[in-house]
Amino acid sequence: MTQPQPTITPKLDQPKFGFNEYAERLNGRAAMIGFGLMLVIEYVTNQGVLSWLGLK
Repeated sequence: MTQPQPTITPKLDQPKFGFNEYAERLNGRAAMIGFGLMLVIEYVTNQGVLSWLGLK
Protein backbone atom coordinates (compact mmCIF):
# COMPACT_ATOMS: atom_id res chain seq x y z
CA MET A 1 0.00 0.00 0.00
CA THR A 2 1.36 3.48 -0.85
CA GLN A 3 1.58 6.39 1.53
CA PRO A 4 -0.57 9.43 0.71
CA GLN A 5 1.47 12.42 -0.42
CA PRO A 6 1.03 15.77 1.34
CA THR A 7 -0.86 18.41 -0.65
CA ILE A 8 0.46 21.50 1.16
CA THR A 9 4.12 22.54 1.30
CA PRO A 10 5.07 24.45 4.45
CA LYS A 11 6.36 27.99 3.89
CA LEU A 12 9.60 28.37 5.84
CA ASP A 13 11.50 31.63 6.25
CA GLN A 14 14.95 31.63 4.70
CA PRO A 15 17.78 32.42 7.11
CA LYS A 16 19.61 35.71 6.50
CA PHE A 17 23.07 34.28 7.28
CA GLY A 18 25.06 31.34 5.96
CA PHE A 19 25.15 29.80 2.51
CA ASN A 20 21.73 30.52 1.11
CA GLU A 21 20.29 32.25 -1.93
CA TYR A 22 19.81 35.61 -0.19
CA ALA A 23 23.41 35.80 1.08
CA GLU A 24 24.87 34.73 -2.27
CA ARG A 25 22.83 37.31 -4.17
CA LEU A 26 23.83 40.07 -1.74
CA ASN A 27 27.51 39.08 -1.95
CA GLY A 28 27.40 39.05 -5.75
CA ARG A 29 25.87 42.52 -5.89
CA ALA A 30 28.45 43.92 -3.48
CA ALA A 31 31.25 42.38 -5.56
CA MET A 32 29.88 43.93 -8.77
CA ILE A 33 29.63 47.37 -7.14
CA GLY A 34 33.17 47.09 -5.76
CA PHE A 35 34.60 46.00 -9.10
CA GLY A 36 32.84 48.82 -10.91
CA LEU A 37 34.09 51.40 -8.41
CA MET A 38 37.61 50.02 -8.75
CA LEU A 39 37.48 50.49 -12.53
CA VAL A 40 36.18 54.05 -12.17
CA ILE A 41 38.89 54.98 -9.65
CA GLU A 42 41.61 53.47 -11.86
CA TYR A 43 40.31 55.43 -14.84
CA VAL A 44 40.08 58.73 -12.93
CA THR A 45 43.45 58.48 -11.12
CA ASN A 46 45.29 56.73 -13.98
CA GLN A 47 46.86 54.33 -11.44
CA GLY A 48 46.37 50.61 -10.91
CA VAL A 49 45.59 48.66 -7.75
CA LEU A 50 49.25 47.89 -7.11
CA SER A 51 50.03 51.63 -7.08
CA TRP A 52 47.22 52.22 -4.58
CA LEU A 53 48.74 49.62 -2.28
CA GLY A 54 52.26 51.00 -2.70
CA LEU A 55 53.58 47.77 -4.20
CA LYS A 56 54.69 49.23 -7.51
